[in-house]
Amino acid sequence: MSNERPRFKTQQEAVYFELREAILRGKFQPGNSVTLRGVAEMLDVSLMPVRESLRRLTAERALQLLDNRRIAVPTMSETRLEEIYITRFTLESFAAEKAMPNIDAQAMEKLETINTLHNRAIADRDVENYIYLNFEFHRQLYSYSGLEVILPLIESLWLQIAPFMRMISNRFAEEGDFDESEDKHLEILEAIRKQNGTRLKHLIQDDILDGVRIQQEMMGWEVSN
Repeated sequence: MSNERPRFKTQQEAVYFELREAILRGKFQPGNSVTLRGVAEMLDVSLMPVRESLRRLTAERALQLLDNRRIAVPTMSETRLEEIYITRFTLESFAAEKAMPNIDAQAMEKLETINTLHNRAIADRDVENYIYLNFEFHRQLYSYSGLEVILPLIESLWLQIAPFMRMISNRFAEEGDFDESEDKHLEILEAIRKQNGTRLKHLIQDDILDGVRIQQEMMGWEVSN
């Protein structure tokens, strides 16, 4: 589908990867908390690698350790959400532009495959895979940029918003609007085929701006222009 699952030298690295993927799938939802032991049982590992991985994810502001030793998604503020999206707006459009010249026929096929699976998730009202495959499409696209510093920064921002995207997508699915989601990925793929960097950059920026507007509206905050 996209990048192959990495091989890990230690169990801690594997646990960290599994937890990151779980967050991107929206398995940790706002308002809910879990125990360290509960996470360890979910992954079928001991407490030690879970504890170390959660320290890293706490530093990335993807999760937080509560006073009662439970793990939860950090509360999202209006200012923090805006800051995350402003940063994404800049970094992701730059990564897409850098990636475009390096996308050959084989790379396009990978992107198209992910998009097909993403559309299938929409048709099936599969919220978890809808969220994850959207991230996976963009992760695959940006991977062709060769940017070693910026890509981890982008993923750290995704970790902070994924739980809230899952919450919003759940609501869309319940209200029957989920299958009406506009597929901007097709426009992105077309811009790449035409090697139109300006168009690609604007599509990425518009996609990000649409996302922040939806989250602001759902949370009752002032919607960005």
